[in-house]
Amino acid sequence: MRWARYALAAVRLVNGSVGLLGPRLFIERFDPGRLPSPAAVYAFRLFGIRTILIALDLLARPERAQEAAREGVVIHASDTVTAATLALSGAVPRRTGIATTAISAVNVVLAVLAVDRNRADRGRGPVGARRA
Repeated sequence: MRWARYALAAVRLVNGSVGLLGPRLFIERFDPGRLPSPAAVYAFRLFGIRTILIALDLLARPERAQEAAREGVVIHASDTVTAATLALSGAVPRRTGIATTAISAVNVVLAVLAVDRNRADRGRGPVGARRA
């Protein structure tokens, strides 16, 4: 579903841009009332650029977009487990934990919907067969 791919790209562009350009906005949500550590700023910038690049892949040629969507399922599932673990352990404020888990779970659904099953199956013959 093309709309799911575009929606996921939009979420990634926004979150990636905030992570890259304004990491303190996210850090304040995770660790309110403290000065952000340099390691946290670095980590959000690191993941910010990764997230932007994957968003651009989702908007690229259909073949690359499909690969990015399939990879997104794994990435967002991992993000969801991490967010839920932080929330359940009390390592982040309850509200932040719920929000980040929900956002990551929605991203999993968008990534699953963005994978074009018909495109993935096109051009595949029997196992080991070569395409012309």
